[in-house]
Amino acid sequence: MSEQQTMLTSSEIASIWTNYMNDSMSKCVLSYFLNHVEDEEIKSIIQFSYNLSATHIEKLTSIYNEEQMPMPSGFTENDVNINAPRMYTDTYMLTYINHMAKVGMLAFSGFTSLSARDDIRNYFIEGLNESSKLFERSSKVLLAKGLFVRAPYVAYPTKTDYVDSKKYLSGLNPFSNKRPLNMVEISYLYMNIQTNALGSKIAQSFAQASPVEKIQKWFLKGKEISQKHIQIFTKALLDNDIQPPVSPDVCITDSTISPFSDKLIMFHMALLVTAGIGNYATAAAASQRSDLILNYERLSLEIAQYAKDGSDILIENGWLEQPPGTKDKDLLTKKKNTVD
Repeated sequence: MSEQQTMLTSSEIASIWTNYMNDSMSKCVLSYFLNHVEDEEIKSIIQFSYNLSATHIEKLTSIYNEEQMPMPSGFTENDVNINAPRMYTDTYMLTYINHMAKVGMLAFSGFTSLSARDDIRNYFIEGLNESSKLFERSSKVLLAKGLFVRAPYVAYPTKTDYVDSKKYLSGLNPFSNKRPLNMVEISYLYMNIQTNALGSKIAQSFAQASPVEKIQKWFLKGKEISQKHIQIFTKALLDNDIQPPVSPDVCITDSTISPFSDKLIMFHMALLVTAGIGNYATAAAASQRSDLILNYERLSLEIAQYAKDGSDILIENGWLEQPPGTKDKDLLTKKKNTVD
């Protein structure tokens, strides 16, 4: 049996399923952006991103057909109304794409590491390269327009040093002085401020657009959580005499007509929450001050519960598409015994 005839592994099936769900959602969002963007330079970035998602859908569809597996439902043109009134500014669209390019780079690198078959691995490597190009192109436009938010500047280190006391790892005692933040800790605080700032805007836009009160409340709660987390991370920087970076104007309009289905916006927020939990886990692992680690851990629990509440809404409405799974062997046995 040739390499190309080898069956897909569970990890490869999971990866292509996740990729299909994400790109089918992105294609809907980007089609709406394309219908409303005014700045030609930003439009070219959106078009490039849209073309990537559309190409991915075509390639994944081909893989599903070749493997004779059922296609995910994902999201279609029925989940977007491109003619809905304008809800997002051009600046928001560009900032959004830049952020989602980062999410894409992380996702494709993970998919690549989980893939063994040559054609699947090469597909994901190509996707990683494309996400990198999208991040590069969108970053250049953000920089050119003065919208790229840089991490805080600090004085250059003057020497190489080593930790000489276990106090370096402390930080929970409110009656003792905390050591200054190191560069690694600053970078993750900055990153999580930025992601929460964008998440807060996304949650606000989805809340004001959805016609369902329960869904509105869920998004508003997400906005409140994001704002609270921004304050916690900002305080950590300010306490270290570091001015947090100011986000660009990523305003939304006052439109209350949703461009997207409730199923899509719920899935979208769940995707961002999942990425956020991953960011916090990475930040906790990289940070060495115990108060920072504790903050990341307790805030992760908060957004995990928020995600659970969102999943409950998806299930109640029949919107939560189930990932490919295995058969319950115990249940099969019970059914067989019942038949016998």
